Formats: sequence, structure tokens, C-alpha cells
Amino acid sequence: IKEAQAVGFTLAEIAEYLRAARRSAAPSETLRVRMAAKIDEIDDRIAALRRMREQLARVVGCACSSLDHCTCGAAYLARRGKEPAMRPTLLHVTNGESAGNTLRQTALGGAVLPWQDALHVGPVPALPRKELLRKRARFLTDCGWGRQQALLSSLERRDQQLLDALHDNAHVVLWFEHDLYDQLQLLDVLTLAHTAEAAPELIVIGSFRGKASFAGLGELSASELETLWPSRHPAEPAALETAAAAWAAFQAPEPTALVQWATQETTDLPFLAPALQRLLEELPAPTNGLSRTERHALEAINAGARTPPAAFVAAQRLEDAPFLGDTWFYCSLSALGQGTNRLLETDDGTPLPPPPPLSHNQLFARLSLRLTPTGERTLRGKADRVELLGIDRWIGGTQLTPENTWRWHPTKRRLVPPSRH
Repeated sequence: IKEAQAVGFTLAEIAEYLRAARRSAAPSETLRVRMAAKIDEIDDRIAALRRMREQLARVVGCACSSLDHCTCGAAYLARRGKEPAMRPTLLHVTNGESAGNTLRQTALGGAVLPWQDALHVGPVPALPRKELLRKRARFLTDCGWGRQQALLSSLERRDQQLLDALHDNAHVVLWFEHDLYDQLQLLDVLTLAHTAEAAPELIVIGSFRGKASFAGLGELSASELETLWPSRHPAEPAALETAAAAWAAFQAPEPTALVQWATQETTDLPFLAPALQRLLEELPAPTNGLSRTERHALEAINAGARTPPAAFVAAQRLEDAPFLGDTWFYCSLSALGQGTNRLLETDDGTPLPPPPPLSHNQLFARLSLRLTPTGERTLRGKADRVELLGIDRWIGGTQLTPENTWRWHPTKRRLVPPSRH
């Protein structure tokens, strides 16, 4: 009765309907007309609520049809921290919310778990898992991505959802691409699966028919993702062992073991070697101390891409397999634009502000950039970025400092160890 009142039925109309229902007789023509009108009203309300739900879902980044079986962060918040009533029997693990939301729109069913960590930046040292997640959460907090405890809880919950599915012998399918961002995530997930003595299935692609310049799973439609489903295959023991060994090399305090994985083909993980080679190119170059991303940024600005978004687009065109998000690219720009020896500055000669989200995204994007004379000399190999600006950043488990500056020679494909004074 309360539900009928909530959609606009009067008590008299409800009583007449109940009398007709008890008699199993057809209601009067007048009541039939009123009931049909109410159905029309209810349909209008349902359509309005669906529109409102879609708008709310876009804001919080959840495209699930029901929060009861959803593993995304929005559902977790809506359930006020409670886990789903039933664990999924099918779990899709992928690189982020773009591909994740499209997977939720397919007819494949199951829950979706975006891995969501940019492992090519920040510390990933060889620590016990809980300590590693705390270190990642602290790094992301320092970059402005949220409160440390909230980020840590999200990372821990993500890990636990994967491990629960593996322990429950659920059908776990990993959807990843060929680029550096995805390949590091794939190593992370496969290493956890190896520890759990479980074998998920893999869908890992570097191209898609009909897309000459394939940019990733996030650009595919739901129906296009569905066509990849028959290509899935189990992760063989050799692939799990390869992933665990490569992950250990990535986490090592020196990048020496990483070179082996970057310079040899691995049939079990065919996209791993080129991805790790691209990672090594983020080490300072012997000639000018610039990482490949930094060199691309300076080249783009020098060629006329004078705003951060324009420089980002131009730099991405120089990548064989683009992997970098614009915000992490802006971090590189900001680092080059600090201090008296800065390589970049605004057109009015001032240093660059901190990158978003530590500063206003739109204001940062509207900056007009130029190389300083020092930046021009560095780009020509006449000065060294590390000597000018110092360095304190991580490549996996290797912390780069002025005293521990490992460099990578891209043409000779070899490491240059730190100079020990």
C-alpha cells in the first residue's frame, strides 16, 4: 500500500484495486483507465530515474547495472564500506576505468576490477606487499591524488578482491595492452597470481583489426571488446614464472637485472621486452641527462607546441606505444621548470607551478611555455639535466639521486653505472 501511495494512488483507488484482485474479476473500465494512466506515469518516473542514475554514474565513474555485484570504488562507497553480498564468479581485471566501464557495458557479465596504478612512476621497491602498498599510497598522496589512508584502503581492497576471486576458483580474466603502463600492471597481477598458485586467463593485445593506430582497450566499444573474448587463454606456468622474475628485476635496487628482460624476447609475455626497454629510457641519457619523456617534451616545445596540452599531444606522437597520461607528463614539465637552472619557463620568464592536481588543472594547461637558454643547451647535449637540476625519482626499485644516477644509452642499449667519486 505504501509503495502504491508513493507513485500517486489514492487510498480509494488502492481499495478498489484490491477488491478487484481478490475477486479475480476484471476491474471496471474507469479503474482500468486510471491504472493505465498510472503505468504511464511510472514509466516516466523510471526513465527519469535512469537518466539521473546515468548522470550520477558518470560523475563517480561506475557503469555497473547494479551496485550489488559491483567491485568498483563507487559501489564500495555506496555500500558504506561493506563488501558485495555475493562474490563474483567472473572477474575482469583491466588497466583503468576507461576500459573498465566499457567492459561493464558488454554482454559478458561478471564484475570489473580496474588495477589503476601508474607503476612507471614513483617507488616500487622490493618490500612485503603491505609495506609496498603503504609506500605507493604515500607517493600518490604527495602527488595530490588524495588522502593516504583512503588511497591505501583502495589499493588493499583491490588486492584482496583479486586474491579472493583466485582463492574461490572464480573465472578471472586479465585484459591488458602492449604499452609500458599495462605491462607493469600485468607483471604485478601475474606475480600475485603466482604467489596464490592460481592461473587467470589472459587477453593481451597490441593491435586491433580496423584500427591502424591502436591506442588501447579504452578506445574500443563494448561490441569490439566482446570480439576479443574467444581469444582468451590460460596463463601458463612459464608465463607466471616469467612475470614473477621480471617483477623482481623491476623492484631491485639496481636496474642491472632489468636489462636482461628488456633485451631478450619472452614468448610467454611477448610485449614485455619492448615495454621494459621503454622503461629504461626513462633513465637519464649519458649525453644530456634527460629521460626520453623529458627530451620529447623539450623537443615538442622547441618545435612550437607552446602549451602543456599541445606539448603532451606532440610528445605522444613520438611514442611507438603511448603509455603516459597527461598529468604525469605535466609532472615532468614542472620538474624541468623549477629553480634558477630551469630548462623551461613561462613566456613571462617565471618558473612553472606545481603540476595538477597540486595546482589548478585548467590554469596549468593554459600556460605558455618556452625553453630557457639552458634548456636549449641541454637539448643540444651541451649541458646535463642532472648536474643542473639534481634528481630524486624512482624507476621501480631503483632510486635515482645525484650520487646514484644510473643512465641508459638508447642506441647501444646498455646501462651506464653511477660515477663513484
